[in-house]
Amino acid sequence: MHSEYVLEMQNITKRYGENTVLSDVSLSIKPGEIHALLGENGAGKSTLMNILFGMPVIHDTGGFEGKVLLDGEEAGIFSPHDAMMKGIGMVHQEFMLLPGFTITENIKLNREISNPHFFSRIFGKNLESLDMKVMSSDARKALDSVGMNIDEYTMVHGLPVGYMQFVEIAREIDKSGVKLLVFDEPTAVLTESEATQLISVMKKIAESGIAVIFITHRLDEVMAASDSITILRDGKLVSTLRTSETNIVEMAERMIGRKGESMVDLEKRENPHETVALHIKDLRVEMPGERVNGLDLDVYEGEILGIGGLAGQGKLGIPNGIMGLYEAEGEVALFGEPLKIGDTSAALRAGIAMVSEDRKRVGLLLDQAIEDNIVFNAMQVRGEFLRKIGPFSLKNSKEIKETAKQMIKDLDIRCTGPLQLSGTLSGGNQQKVCIARALCMNPRFLFVSEPTRGIDIGAKKLVLETLAKLNRERGMTIVMVSSELQELRSISDRIAIVSEGKLVDILAPDAADADYGLAMSGINPSEQRRKEAAGHDEQ
Repeated sequence: MHSEYVLEMQNITKRYGENTVLSDVSLSIKPGEIHALLGENGAGKSTLMNILFGMPVIHDTGGFEGKVLLDGEEAGIFSPHDAMMKGIGMVHQEFMLLPGFTITENIKLNREISNPHFFSRIFGKNLESLDMKVMSSDARKALDSVGMNIDEYTMVHGLPVGYMQFVEIAREIDKSGVKLLVFDEPTAVLTESEATQLISVMKKIAESGIAVIFITHRLDEVMAASDSITILRDGKLVSTLRTSETNIVEMAERMIGRKGESMVDLEKRENPHETVALHIKDLRVEMPGERVNGLDLDVYEGEILGIGGLAGQGKLGIPNGIMGLYEAEGEVALFGEPLKIGDTSAALRAGIAMVSEDRKRVGLLLDQAIEDNIVFNAMQVRGEFLRKIGPFSLKNSKEIKETAKQMIKDLDIRCTGPLQLSGTLSGGNQQKVCIARALCMNPRFLFVSEPTRGIDIGAKKLVLETLAKLNRERGMTIVMVSSELQELRSISDRIAIVSEGKLVDILAPDAADADYGLAMSGINPSEQRRKEAAGHDEQ
């Protein structure tokens, strides 16, 4: 059956239990077309690609509704191997190379070329010797096609990350029968010149008739590389556009969209801006996947500052670096006093508390009682809740229980009592125990990372109301890091957007959707509008 499309994904719906992550999404791509797939965190891009590649996470959870067609015929893709055999390849954001092998060996992995000899004819094909000459010749052609002037016998270990990305591409190009290549955030680790080269390579691949799906958050690259665009939001199809018929601002606006009313009812107020509570200058944090690359930021006393951005852009690295959980450097001052970076105890003693994004591994002792979790940091760092008996220190059980009961009441932690194990609580109540532990330190300043991750909508509202109450009634300065833009807009006074480990802009909660979309794509909205205005003036 002939079709003008190499790939059609028709009316795709995917549910995990009662949660619908994709709803009636369709996607069509022609041979030789570069098709950009855009959307915020959680928009459904990864799930759609998991379906295309037949990932086990899809089929082990009930499959999906809808059809996947290749060249007009329905394709049963039940594993990544099926996808590869049907001509679908992927250039991963996370490198899938073997560092102890050469470039040639990585390019030809699982597709080795071998020569038979006397013993292999007797004892079987497994004894055939590798034809390194032919394999290296194939690798050389693939490397040349992506513009890589590097010896094909070079070991992958020690290669710059940009080179590794091009080796990944060369491996996919070397495969026979490739119809479609998916590039997943391929420029995330590249320099500007390498990104320009990669876009050139993508266009060259498309000219050969191979279709390309280009997943990226960099909207300027979408304009430079793609022929058409599909935008997802909250698991739904928002738009399918010709790139020539849109612009960066329109794309940004459609990606974000209005996500409903504020989750918390708060009276508007003047933004606090008199006293700098936290001063950050040239902060650099080596947190894998969330590196911070020279960030400057001031947080004012009494405000809730939201920090947003796409996954992997560095927002989580800020609190983790300042609190000493990952290697960091730069200048940080708390209420005018220099803070020693990399020293968790020093940060806690100075009056900073943190609610981690990882409440299972960092935030809670799941096999311990609620009361022990609440007082843990205060006991360890400040020696509180202890009674001295000679040279010995014993837990002050009465004081611990009274404190825990008060926290349970103040934060409305739904439990049977202070002795209930934290691991038996619901996600929302576990998060409140994390907040209670932070409050037990009587902090002047609170970091809260991904406070509503993995909890239901009702619990989200309660957690956000708790944070707003702490800020409004106790005057606590709060920095909330979140991937959920709606939450940030609900309770923040200002929202700092981070991209590639740097501050892009600070926006008001009611700023235009397009401004948020641009900032999350690494583009300063004011600068973009100045460029567009200058372009109109020239015309």
